Amino acid sequence: MARVARAFLAWYETVARDLPWRRTRDPYALWISEIMLQQTQVKTVIPYWERWMRALPTLASLAAARESRVLKLWEGLGYYRRARHLHQAARVIMKSHGGGFPKDPHIVLSLPGIGRYTAGAICSLAYNLPTPIVDGNVIRVLTRVFGIEGDPKENPARKRLWALAEALVLRASRQAPLNPATTRRPAFLKTFGHCGNLNQALMELGATVCSPASPRCDACPLRTFCFARHHERQDSLPHAGRRERSVARRHVAFVLCHGNHLLIRQRPEGGVNARLWEFPCDEPRKGRPLSQCAAAWEMRLGDLEKWMTVRHSITRYRITLTAYRGEVLERKAPALRHGRWVTRRQLSSIPFTGAHRKLVEALLQGSAETRI
Repeated sequence: MARVARAFLAWYETVARDLPWRRTRDPYALWISEIMLQQTQVKTVIPYWERWMRALPTLASLAAARESRVLKLWEGLGYYRRARHLHQAARVIMKSHGGGFPKDPHIVLSLPGIGRYTAGAICSLAYNLPTPIVDGNVIRVLTRVFGIEGDPKENPARKRLWALAEALVLRASRQAPLNPATTRRPAFLKTFGHCGNLNQALMELGATVCSPASPRCDACPLRTFCFARHHERQDSLPHAGRRERSVARRHVAFVLCHGNHLLIRQRPEGGVNARLWEFPCDEPRKGRPLSQCAAAWEMRLGDLEKWMTVRHSITRYRITLTAYRGEVLERKAPALRHGRWVTRRQLSSIPFTGAHRKLVEALLQGSAETRI
């Protein structure tokens, strides 16, 4: 384990990507990056993280922000519960912890939206504590290097993965500290101690070398230790759990105009995308044809123009959203009162669901495309 830890640290010092959140040990900034990086690629997160840190640079500013502003900054990253948990946790910290991000891993783990991986990442990066992390990239690296059989999301494989991750970061914590004045490491790498760099090395290797398909084994610092490489098991490790089959769904949206105003509605509390906004929409199905969907909004199909199609995915659902446009002559009808009439300019400050955000972008850009 000591040799593996040393190999990780030496490799990471030579290849680590200079990412913006790697230039700080501010636990708030690191927390935001870790939550954004869940189920999202690094290249996607960078502009979101930079925009967020400009808008809400401190924990106090997040706690004081309105939820609508938090959701707008998050718009496009999906899984909006993550943003709501950030907001809730910031308020808990301000109220119960004096406004300072906790240093105790158990307290960090108790905050809304923070699981064992996120708590381990924040505490190792911000405070150089030997707290382990296990995510998809780490699972792939450790199962291949140590030859771990079984579904990594279930016991006993899951327990062994966490034990290995903990052993590695503990070994790293015992390494002699580097002298920042003499080391040749890039400046941003001097920010973190061995624990933070060990955990980042695990994630970095999984993201850049130990890929799900066609891993670059010749570039791996652990190639001499790796069980999967020696036994040609790269394609069979880690074991893939049973995958749910994707489900195709067809939705329709109605972009209804009255003068220079458009009708939008807010998603109900407690459901998917709660409290986000969208255009009136429905799901045509057997017994509920498109004409009936349109009638629910006081519109006839002959008064609607097929405008554009958006393809969108949420978990296992593959959604095709067809948008229709129409002019409302009178907005006093009962159905048209269950929403909010806004101008195009107002659209840019309102948080929308993922698919409907694409409709908003097309409206604001004056797009005439039939597909984006």
